[in-house]
Formats: sequence, structure tokens, C-alpha cells
Amino acid sequence: LQVKRKMLVTGGGGYFGFKLGRALASQGLSVILLDLHKPTWDTPDGAAFYQCDIRDYSSLYKVCDGVECIFHTASYGMSGPEQLRKEQVESVNVGGTNNVIKVCKERGIPKLVYTSTINVVFAGKPIEDGDEDSVPCVSLDMHIDHYSRTKAIAEQMVLSANGCSAKGGVLLRTCVLRPGGIYGPDERRHLHRVNVERRLFSFSFGDPEARMNWVHVDNLVLAHTLAAEALTSKRHCVASGQAYFINDGESVNLFEWLTPLFENLGYSRPLMHLPVSLVYMAAILMEYLHVALRPIIEIPLLFTRNEVNRHYLFCFFFKLSCQTFSELWITSLSLFSFCSCWL
Repeated sequence: LQVKRKMLVTGGGGYFGFKLGRALASQGLSVILLDLHKPTWDTPDGAAFYQCDIRDYSSLYKVCDGVECIFHTASYGMSGPEQLRKEQVESVNVGGTNNVIKVCKERGIPKLVYTSTINVVFAGKPIEDGDEDSVPCVSLDMHIDHYSRTKAIAEQMVLSANGCSAKGGVLLRTCVLRPGGIYGPDERRHLHRVNVERRLFSFSFGDPEARMNWVHVDNLVLAHTLAAEALTSKRHCVASGQAYFINDGESVNLFEWLTPLFENLGYSRPLMHLPVSLVYMAAILMEYLHVALRPIIEIPLLFTRNEVNRHYLFCFFFKLSCQTFSELWITSLSLFSFCSCWL
């Protein structure tokens, strides 16, 4: 009997990690979905769920026997109250990534694909049609939030590990993918959808000319599978040591892009436009209330100062570069309808 090639997905209980694991299993691969919490969806044939904290190295080491590639999608602190828990954000995003790199070396795992974020290059200034050559990572003291800072640190750790020797004479090949905001069927964690369903987003704010990128979950899954292929000798390891921006290939204004969501949920589009200064002050107040009252009661965060900066004040978008297409062979990326694919 031919032994199936084994892949491991950290964060495999989350929305994107599970979708990626399911796609890998559908290709006939053996998949380990690794996470602290079980997926809300049924585990697909060919995949197995293992409960594990990536900060626990011994547990991580145990489940990595025979793994050919790790897709490291696990992270903490992207949105909501998690953003304010800096110690945990750092321990997961930096400490956990350090463990993933270490286990690749000690288990002789030849491939590591890291899911980063476009935020690693954002310093509170507009970026229009950025690409891998024109937009470098910003210095760590210029990041506007701790999540982005820790993701930038982790990204550099992953890229620095490229070409390192691993057990059994293996060379570790690594690459980094930087997606924009993720959307798709069954996506429930997204801040704007949750707030719309609670009828808490009855107003708009920010620069109406501000634009950003999104990526459909299927496109992001495809990019990850192609990135892993591009780390093999068959593809001359062309993605080795590289970082790529991944999106659907178009930039949109957030509130314009959300219009189908409002309409399909039965709500009218926001008519009231609030000054950004007022919304920013409200975000500051909510953050302080959340931190002050956290020992007693959990105050929900509708949005934070960081999210106001990232999504509403500036143009912050990237193009799919020729480098991305040529090195990852992304020839089948297709643009998806927001209405049909998110609702």
C-alpha cells in the first residue's frame, strides 16, 4: 500500500485553516488539523483533528512525525477583544511560530508555508497598488497594533529559517503569504457581518474614497496549495524565501463592498455618515471600558482604533504582481461574487 503524504495545518479548527485542510484531504493527502478547539464542521475523510497548543512544544513534536509540509495558519489577536491581550498575542504569534520552525528542523520537515497578513507593511499611511518589490515591511516601532508587529516578527523568523538544515540532511524551504481580509461561505467571525446582524452598523464613516483588498477563501486555499508546490524541487523551489501579497485582484471601498451584505440580510444601506473623529473617540472609550471592566464583565468591542485606521481612513491595497503569478502559477484565480459566496 502506498503511504499517503502527510500535511499539518495549525489553526485547523478555524475558518480558513479548516477550509485549507479539507481541500488538501480532497486531493488524497493525509491531513492533521491542529488547534485548541475542534472545528464546528465535520472532519472530512482523510483528515484527523488533534487538540494542541502550538506554544506547547512537546505536544507539537508528537503529532509531527512523518509530516511533509506544515501550513502555519494559527494566530491570535487579529480583531475584537483579543487585540488588547498583548502578552497572549505575542506568545502565540511569536512563541508559537518559533516552535513550528523548531519542529520543522527537528522532525526533518522540508516545507513550511506561513499565513501572514498585509498588515505587516502598514504604518498608518496610504498604500496604493503596492507589490512585493515596492512595499517592504515597516520597522517594528512603526506598526499601529501589536498583532501586526508580532506577525511581522514571525514572518521574518519564517523567512530567516529558509535554507536551514533539518534532521536527516533535509533543507527547510519556507515562504510567506500575506492575504487581505478573508470572506466566503460559512464565514461567521467577520466583524462587519456580526455587527450588521446585530443592527449595530447603521451608519458609515471614514473616507469614501478609501479602498482595500479582500480575498475569497477558495482563492486563498489555492494560493497556499500552489505555494507548497512551489517549494519543491519539481518547481525548482521558486517560492523559497519569498513573501507574496494574496487577494482577489481588485480594490474596493469597504461600505460599497458591504452593500450586498446589508441588502441580503434585509437591512437598508447606512444613510448616516459620522465624522471619523467621533468614531475614533468612541473606539478609544470602548477599549478603555473593555480593559477596565474585563475582570467583572466582558464589554464587546464593535471596533478598535486600529481597525478604524486600517479600514476606513486610507487607501490600503495591493496588486497581484507578475512575480506572484509566475512563481506560484496562479493562473486559475477567479473573482467571486460577494453576494453568492459570503451569504
